[in-house]
Amino acid sequence: MLLTITTTHIPATDLGYLLHKHPARVQTFALSFGQAHIFYPQVGPECCTAALLLDVDPIKIVRNRRGPAGNAFALQQYVNDRPYVASSFLSVAIAGVFGSALNGKCKDHPHLVDLRMPLQAKVIALPCRGGEPILRRLFEPLGYSLSVKRYTLDEQFSEWGDSDYFTVELQGTQRLSDLLAHLYVLVPVLDDDKHYWVGDEEVAKLLHYGESWLAHHPECELITERYLKHQRHLVNSTLMQLAEEDDPDPEETAARRDEEEAVVEISVGLHRQRLEAVLSALSECGAARVLDLGCGEGKLLSLLLQDGHFTEIVGMDVSHQRLKNAAARLRLDELPDRQRRRITLIQGSLLYRDKRLAGYDAAALTEVIEHLEPSRLDVFERVLFEFAHPASVIVTTPNREYNAQWPGLAAGGFRHRDHRFEWTRAEFQAWAQHVADRYNYTVRFMPIGADVPGVGAPTQMGVFNESDHS
Repeated sequence: MLLTITTTHIPATDLGYLLHKHPARVQTFALSFGQAHIFYPQVGPECCTAALLLDVDPIKIVRNRRGPAGNAFALQQYVNDRPYVASSFLSVAIAGVFGSALNGKCKDHPHLVDLRMPLQAKVIALPCRGGEPILRRLFEPLGYSLSVKRYTLDEQFSEWGDSDYFTVELQGTQRLSDLLAHLYVLVPVLDDDKHYWVGDEEVAKLLHYGESWLAHHPECELITERYLKHQRHLVNSTLMQLAEEDDPDPEETAARRDEEEAVVEISVGLHRQRLEAVLSALSECGAARVLDLGCGEGKLLSLLLQDGHFTEIVGMDVSHQRLKNAAARLRLDELPDRQRRRITLIQGSLLYRDKRLAGYDAAALTEVIEHLEPSRLDVFERVLFEFAHPASVIVTTPNREYNAQWPGLAAGGFRHRDHRFEWTRAEFQAWAQHVADRYNYTVRFMPIGADVPGVGAPTQMGVFNESDHS
């Protein structure tokens, strides 16, 4: 497997300083699975190329393998593509032999570390599950232009079709550390496999080497899932951390947007009416163990704590900061032990199945679903109504038809800048009835706030109750 990195930066020999490898010497480094050879096929003031030749020993791969081979055929450990293709072995080699460059360190010429220079990286025999479209979706948003050559399975038997192996050339103006970080993360993502155990340490590596680019990459979720080998608990935790890092000050942003929404609704006291309506609906359901999903800073939780009928209260939010704010609002550290045992705050997402949500009497989602992407609603429905499946679910959401009644709201605008949609009454009722029919619930609808002829109330509420029949 061969990786070359070329620059036409003047003087191009600065590449040697950045890589901490002298252009006049061939160097060999021992790795647990083989050897890495570093050499420079081209050296000059106008163009310089460094090469990493990875020699993977198939016998060492087998000796270092942990765990059983599973359903693999008997010789798969010896007969496979791992010695010949760019995979997670290449990422380990990059970190091992180019570690200083990967981490942005250059002792002799520190000014070069942050220099963006023209770079070309060429990877020979790169496996890519998903083909050229995935290659482009991952690298082009990072500022690279790509030249891609796909290999046929066998040149003598063209009817066999194309393989999943490519030679890829990346060109872009980048810091060398960024190029190496992109390769370190994305090579095993393209391969959709890793040769070693993936745990919390890999989460830390992904967050570190993706720090400046991953959170706002359009394929962030795909990258995270593949890099962490589809281990859902690790993926969920990482995506939540990335969501917070994507906003330089998420607390200030959320507070500002909530304030904008409150300004719209304050004239009619809608927020308080909404909380009281949800609290009343939960009481009517006879719920004792309650989930507040998307609990924010804990306003509903505060009301629930004041009512002794609710014996177990769980508040969940995707934002760690908001949970901290909720804990402060509720003064959890000051509560008597008996009260403190009634409430738990957890971080989580409504887009991923979570065993912690199962078995509750009721779940409340107060102005939450409109913050979800419409394309993810079907996932949310399964997470809540199929897998968690509380006996009752209370959902409130804005009524779009009422928006024209707000003098401070622009025509066609949403009440909150983070809303992904707002439904009319007919749209909400159609969605809710579909969900109820699919997941064995009944649903009834209630208006919240003053009802205006022709447009309805500002907030609409759906109360789902588990059906008695299967």
